[in-house]
Amino acid sequence: MPGQPGSRELPPDVRRRDGAQRGHSVVVEAVLDALPSPTLLLDGEGRVLLANSAWTTAAEFLGDGRLAIGVGGNYFELVRNLIDDSRYLGVLDHLRELSRGERERVSFDCAFAASTGTYWFHLQASRVDRAGQVVVTHTDVTSRVTAERASAWQARHDHLTELPNRAHLHELIDAELSRSDQPPVTVLFLDVDGFKDVNDSLGHEVGDDLLRQLAARLRSRTRTEDTVGRLGGDEFVVLGRDCDAAGAAALAVRCQTTFDEPFQLAGRSARLTASIGIATASAADVPGLRSADLVGDADLAMYAAKTAGRNRVRVFSPELRVAVLQKALVATELRGAIDAGDLVLHYQPVLSLATGAITGVEALVRWQHPERGLLPPGDFVPVAEQNGLIAPLTRWVLAEAVRQAAAWERAGIDLIVGVNISAAHLATGTLIGDVTQALTAAGLAPERLLLELTETCVAEDPDRAAEQFAALRVSGVEVSIDDFGSGFSSLSQLVSMPAGILKIDRELVAAPAHRRSQSAAAIAAVVGLARACGMRSLAEGVETADQLATAKELGCTYAQGFHIARPMTAAALEQWLADRPSRTVHPLVAVGVG
Repeated sequence: MPGQPGSRELPPDVRRRDGAQRGHSVVVEAVLDALPSPTLLLDGEGRVLLANSAWTTAAEFLGDGRLAIGVGGNYFELVRNLIDDSRYLGVLDHLRELSRGERERVSFDCAFAASTGTYWFHLQASRVDRAGQVVVTHTDVTSRVTAERASAWQARHDHLTELPNRAHLHELIDAELSRSDQPPVTVLFLDVDGFKDVNDSLGHEVGDDLLRQLAARLRSRTRTEDTVGRLGGDEFVVLGRDCDAAGAAALAVRCQTTFDEPFQLAGRSARLTASIGIATASAADVPGLRSADLVGDADLAMYAAKTAGRNRVRVFSPELRVAVLQKALVATELRGAIDAGDLVLHYQPVLSLATGAITGVEALVRWQHPERGLLPPGDFVPVAEQNGLIAPLTRWVLAEAVRQAAAWERAGIDLIVGVNISAAHLATGTLIGDVTQALTAAGLAPERLLLELTETCVAEDPDRAAEQFAALRVSGVEVSIDDFGSGFSSLSQLVSMPAGILKIDRELVAAPAHRRSQSAAAIAAVVGLARACGMRSLAEGVETADQLATAKELGCTYAQGFHIARPMTAAALEQWLADRPSRTVHPLVAVGVG
C-alpha cells in the first residue's frame, strides 16, 4: 500500500502521465467504437491494438472465423490469408509506408469471398501518431461495385442476346492482335439470309426471338476459347483465337450447321441460311493491323458470299478490297457524270406482232466515260443501286427520255415514253412527283409515258407498288411489269396490281432447244394470264426468227430483241425508222435504265 515500508510509489509526474495515456487510450477506443464501419487500430507491424464493435458484428455476419481477430492478432497476416489476388497484396507495403510517414493515406477496393457470397469493401487507412499507429476502416461498397459492374457489362453487351456488342468485340479482337506471341486470329462475319422477311411477315418480336435462338446455337457450335458477338441487326461475328486458315474453314462449317435444324418461330417451323465471310491474319503478318480492318475484311467476304447466291462461305482476298475501291471510284465518277450530262440514251425498237409495225422503243442508258469509253448499264447501274445514286440516275433518264419523246412528237413521230423504276426509287416515295416534274418540264402529255418495274421489285413491296401504280394510271401514265417469270410474286399480287403491260422474261423466250416445249407452255400461260388481267404481253429478248414466230403464234402482243433491232442512238433510230418500208408507229415506247 502506498506509504507502507518497502512499497515503491511512482513519482507524481509519472502517475499523471500514465493516467493520461490510459485516458487517451479510452478516448481512442470510444471514438473507434462509434464508427459505423469495421475499424482496426494497428501498430507499424500490423498487430491489432484495438478492434471496434462494428468489426466484431461484421465478422459474425460474414460467418468466417478468420475475421475474429482480437487484440494482438496480425492484420497483415489476415490480409494474406483472405485475399488471393497479387494485385491487392501491395496494400501491405503501402500500410507499412503509411506507418513510417512515407504516405499520407491508403485507399483501395478489395473483394472478400464469404460463404454467403462475394462482398466488396473500401479500405481506407490513416496515420494516427508519430509512433506509427494506423487506423484502418472497411466500408461495405458491395452495392456500388455491383451496380458499376452491371452498368459496365450492359455497356459492353447486346441487351437482346447478351453477347458482346460491337464496341466490346473490337476491344477483344484488338487485344488478340496485340498479343506478344502474335498467334493467328480469325474473324467470321455472319449475316442471316432472309431475316428481313421474318421481321416483315411475322413481326419484330419474332425476329428478336430468332436472334436469341441463333445466338444460343452459335455459342454451342464454337470452341470455349472463341467469342460470339452481335454487331447489330442480323449480323454476328465469331472471334476465333489462335485460329489459322484451316481452323477458320472448320469453324465456318460448324457455324453453317447452326442452320441445319429449322427454327421454331411463332408456332411455325422456319428454315434459314446464312452468308459467312472469313478473314484470318496476325499482327506478325500485317503490322499495325486493327480490329476494324479485320472485321471490315470479313464483311467484304460476307458480301461476296451473299452476292454469289447466299448460303455460301467466302474467304477474304486483297482482290475484294480492290474491287470495293474500284466501285467507290466508279460511284464518285458516276455522281459527277450525272451532274455533267455524260450519260446517253440508246433506243431499242418494239414490234407489234399483229401489224408488223414498230410501235415504240425501249431507251437504255449508257455512260460515255472519258477514259473507258461507252459503258453498258451493267458496269455502273449496280454501283448506283449500292451507293444511293439510282434515284438521281433514274430522274436523269426520265427527264432525257421525256424530252426526246417531246422532240419526236414535234417532228411528227408520236411515241409514248417510259422509264424503268427500281425498288429503291419506288421506296423513296418521290416517284409520282418526279414523273410530274419531268412531264411538265418537257411539255409532254401523261398518256405518252410508260413506266416499267421488274416483277421482283413489285413483289418486294406490293402494297406500295399498287398504290403508286394506281395513282400513275389515273393520271394517264401507263405501267408495265418487266421480267415476268424471273421472280416469285404470287398470282394474287399480280391480279391486284394495276398495270397495263406484262413483259415476259427473256429467259423464257430464249430457252434452249431441249426445253423449248416447256418454255412455249410457260409463255402461253403468261399470255393467257395477261389477257385475263386485262393486260397486253411483250416478249423480250427475241434473237431469232423462230423465237419471233413462236411469240406471235402464242399470242404475244409485242416483241423486242436483237432479231428486230439492236439499241441505237436517237438519230440512228430516226434514220432506221425512215428506211423501213412501213413507217407506221403505234403508241408504245418502253424506256429503261437497263
